[in-house]
Amino acid sequence: MEKHDPTEWGLRRDITPRVGARLVQEGNQLHYLADRASITGTFNEAESRKLNAAFPHFVEQMELMLLSGELNPRYAHCVTLYHDGFTCEADTLGSYGYVYIVIYSTQR
Repeated sequence: MEKHDPTEWGLRRDITPRVGARLVQEGNQLHYLADRASITGTFNEAESRKLNAAFPHFVEQMELMLLSGELNPRYAHCVTLYHDGFTCEADTLGSYGYVYIVIYSTQR
């Protein structure tokens, strides 16, 4: 079994490159904190630009899922979102206040 870096944030997946983060949930809003995020591997410059553009879309979709109850702070349930060549997996893990995510290129 591969050991993961203890400073790695977000959902653990054996895919590189990837971005992991623990978003703070406040009602149906999500807040990104840079010190609760990590990048494993290296995205090239073009991928980085596309990821920066896709990230707000993923956050908006997750906020809508919190509103609809598909993402629920009391129950673990992984959802998968796709946008502009990226995959985002998100789960509250029943954590009451956090949403854990991982984002990676859909084309592996």
